Amino acid sequence: MGLHTVCAEVTEEFLQFSARHGNDLITPVPEWGFPGLKPGDRWCLCVSRWQQALEAGVAPPVVLEATHASATEYVDVKDLQDHAVSD
Repeated sequence: MGLHTVCAEVTEEFLQFSARHGNDLITPVPEWGFPGLKPGDRWCLCVSRWQQALEAGVAPPVVLEATHASATEYVDVKDLQDHAVSD
């Protein structure tokens, strides 16, 4: 479900925000092979969730090199650049 096009380095604030909005990325789900995320992990997020987090002031940093170009159809490229992680 969704367009997982934004590669992000998740933060505690974002993980809590996402859980409050119905997508718990913290809790492991072994039957799906999902270990659960912790701050600093990199994960491809739904572009709509990243935009929602941006509007709430908790958007996690973005790994531009691993973010799909189609993300810019839904979010402003400047917002992605402003949140870019420096490797």
